[in-house]
Amino acid sequence: MRTTDYAVRGMTCGHCASAVTEEVSKIPGVTGVQVDVAGGRVTVESDQAVSVDAVAAAVDEAGYEVVPA
Repeated sequence: MRTTDYAVRGMTCGHCASAVTEEVSKIPGVTGVQVDVAGGRVTVESDQAVSVDAVAAAVDEAGYEVVPA
């Protein structure tokens, strides 16, 4: 299992966390998503390699932005 953390800009509430979780969970290979709204972080667990571009696209679809850590 792989675990990767991403910094995300723009999340401010539980709805934000739900939207990001929903979109990132759709990525093939993702087995878990944990969102820390206060810290602006998303942790992605997967059973295979997941590209940063795929996560960034999913976060963008939810209305937020992955930023360099």
